[in-house]
Amino acid sequence: MGKPTGFIEFLRELPSDVAPSDRIRNWDEFHLHLPEENLRTQGARCMDCGIPFCHTGTVISGMASGCPINNLIPEWNDLIYRGLWKEALDRLHKTNNFPEFTGRVCPAPCEGSCVLGINNPPVTIKNIENAIADKGWEEGWIKAEPPTKRTGKTVAVIGSGPAGLCAAAQLNKTGHWVTVFERADRPGGLLMYGIPNMKLDKEKVVKRRLDILEEEGVKFVCNTEVGKDLPVENLLKEFDAVVLCTGATKPRDLPIEGRELQGIHFAMDFLTANTKAILDNNNSFITAEGKDVVIIGGGDTGTDCVGTSIRHGCNSLVQLEIMPQPPSERAADNPWPEWPKVYKMDYGQEEAAAKFGDDPRAYTTTATKFEGDENGKIKAVHTVQVQWEKNEKGQFIPKHVPGTEKVLPAQLVLLAMGFLGPEQPLLDALGIERDQRSNVKAEYGKYSTSIPGVFAAGDCRRGQSLIVWAFNEGRGAARECDLYLMGATDLP
Repeated sequence: MGKPTGFIEFLRELPSDVAPSDRIRNWDEFHLHLPEENLRTQGARCMDCGIPFCHTGTVISGMASGCPINNLIPEWNDLIYRGLWKEALDRLHKTNNFPEFTGRVCPAPCEGSCVLGINNPPVTIKNIENAIADKGWEEGWIKAEPPTKRTGKTVAVIGSGPAGLCAAAQLNKTGHWVTVFERADRPGGLLMYGIPNMKLDKEKVVKRRLDILEEEGVKFVCNTEVGKDLPVENLLKEFDAVVLCTGATKPRDLPIEGRELQGIHFAMDFLTANTKAILDNNNSFITAEGKDVVIIGGGDTGTDCVGTSIRHGCNSLVQLEIMPQPPSERAADNPWPEWPKVYKMDYGQEEAAAKFGDDPRAYTTTATKFEGDENGKIKAVHTVQVQWEKNEKGQFIPKHVPGTEKVLPAQLVLLAMGFLGPEQPLLDALGIERDQRSNVKAEYGKYSTSIPGVFAAGDCRRGQSLIVWAFNEGRGAARECDLYLMGATDLP
């Protein structure tokens, strides 16, 4: 694939981003594309390895290794090297319904398992994928392709996030009538409201794909919460099959002293209100302007809170991370092709460093108390450093380190500590079986729940995970649903 000596001749190259000091002034996407010639050079670095681990998506040590939707990466790298862009797009669409989404927000486990990455910087897979998708839109190659025949079968998809959209797209493609129910005022789920606009533009990127799906025959019903606005009995009666893709939206709380104070919010409430305000052009959001902000949680959601708070014009910002700072290179117990757990500055930390002078993350640090003022509003966060030690069961647990206590000023605290699973009212109404983690019980690869004709996919089945895993499960659930409805399936 590519040029036989490409990985020897050419170095890894990434496109420039809009400078942090400039991009924090607006909500526009800030990642840029390499010129076409440079992209072809990067495609040439794909080294014709004997076993391309990049697209053998699996889980190693609890993390994704390779592409979970098995993107045919070496093939479209070769096509880009040869200048065959439309053919590359066709190859990409064989495994990925929405490459413009993953090209922007996927953390690229494919690059972490690139064979070239054993002893050299890996191929720039994510940037090439994004460029292929955007080229397809620019050239008009991506357009509605409604099915030529309809089966007469009806399917309800509950939730319009990544898993729900993939399930809907695949089921519609095979000829079923698909209705997607979404409790928010716009479809898209996490893609619409959970990811900030500067990472994934809603009007230019998300809505244009939703419009294509509608043109192809997918029906979106918004402002409708199944189990509340639509009784589950009606749902099961009116549709031949149901696919649950409600996500894992129950946030992890921090029940320490002072939790009831005003000014403490879950991260997703903060991010959702902000994006909705941008789309609706109003000022109804939780603002960080002029405030000292403390973000508790060091993952992607925490980073999004960092970038959003800076754009609001916060006064100061600290991000608490209970885990230790990762090493600059792979540790001995983190070998290739595992996901590389190494230190990096994501976009939010880059912006914080540009504005405040340093990475805002305080590692091995946790909050112990929220302190309020006389009006019941948050004014400070008490913290302590932790040390990870084994308990009597051999489990690593954080222990407070005496003498490391600090008090951080804060008028806004954002809890970004992950999610505990799906919300339960709909599942209770259905009477559906759940596993020990409160997720919908359905075997991976089969996706069948305890109710015949009801399937589950994405975070509500597997727990909080990557968007690309949601794509994997949405496509898989569509295949199994089609098999249930028709007795056979041609879906991949």
